[in-house]
Amino acid sequence: MTATTTPAASGTIIQRLRRRRRDDHGQTPRLSPLWTFVAWLATLAFFVPVAWLVLTSFHQESDAATNPPSPFAPLTLDQYALLLDRDITPYLLNSAMASVFSTLLVLVLAVPAAYALSIKPVEKWTDVMFFFLSTKFLPLIAALLPVYMIVKNIGMLDNIWTLVVLYTSMNLPIAVWMMRSFLAEVPKEILEAAEVDGAGLPTVLLRIVAPVAMPGLAATSLICFIFSWNEFMFAVNLTATKASTAPVFLVGFITNEGLFLARLCAAATLVSLPVLIAGFAAQDKLVRGLSLGAVK
Repeated sequence: MTATTTPAASGTIIQRLRRRRRDDHGQTPRLSPLWTFVAWLATLAFFVPVAWLVLTSFHQESDAATNPPSPFAPLTLDQYALLLDRDITPYLLNSAMASVFSTLLVLVLAVPAAYALSIKPVEKWTDVMFFFLSTKFLPLIAALLPVYMIVKNIGMLDNIWTLVVLYTSMNLPIAVWMMRSFLAEVPKEILEAAEVDGAGLPTVLLRIVAPVAMPGLAATSLICFIFSWNEFMFAVNLTATKASTAPVFLVGFITNEGLFLARLCAAATLVSLPVLIAGFAAQDKLVRGLSLGAVK
């Protein structure tokens, strides 16, 4: 056998594995009418506040501030027009840059680390995993002052790359823990076949492990993206005008003059759209990824 046969042989094994997983998980268990009703109630409990947010964004400020609220007030696009006039685009672009670049960097670092901790376990790998987890024990507010002083001394305040580095360090432990559980599900036979064919580590990671663990990669990417997109504390304290993100933009509607509720709802709707679109686009892989390693 030679290294040139690796893609074909590995592709055949991967296709068989995917068919086996579809056969194992293709049947949806039937729920009783009671549990179906409870599931619908839980869905509505999560959906109603979001629907109310979107509905309020189409109202005037006077209608949004009424008590009790008036859901049948006239609809208007004035709040979205005011947002565009206020130029929300730079804030959305900053959030997108910080979230996307930090997520890519997290994956580049987390996948090899998870590979070493699951498929090719290093000595005392449990201690390594605990070290990753221990970095999440410290509250972010406790690290804010030292981080601020370091960033200030190196002249990186109000810089988008500062947020990229901080978001990467913030999400890396979570990604390593998630990816380790996902990569532990990769059959050892595939890796052994690739090694026999002469595939090196980059080939194994890119052409063998990545396709099999794609649902886990999608789930990890989406969670890291959401955490980065929603992060507020570092963004509000380490940025000013150039690198402010979307959550910082939302705070601008809470002023001494009062709360602009309708405009805040419109801004929150626009800020939520990228995450909703990303989640909808990756929903099949997200569900499969989050179910990997579950008790069968």
